[in-house]
Amino acid sequence: MATDHYTYRVIWSPEDGEHVGLCSEFPSLSWLALTTDEAMAGIRRLVNEVASDMQAAGEQPPTPIPLVRPAV
Repeated sequence: MATDHYTYRVIWSPEDGEHVGLCSEFPSLSWLALTTDEAMAGIRRLVNEVASDMQAAGEQPPTPIPLVRPAV
């Protein structure tokens, strides 16, 4: 499973005082960390683990959201 094709982002959470790693295809998952790099690495690892577990259980992980490019 190519989880590197998913849509990831990192935002700042004032409530938590940490950066939050998110993945659009897995909206229920997040990863808190002190730095943006740690948040990104954490959410990518977590998504990879969850997608692998889904496949092992015979479930189909979400399809990556396609990039929509504006018409030129």
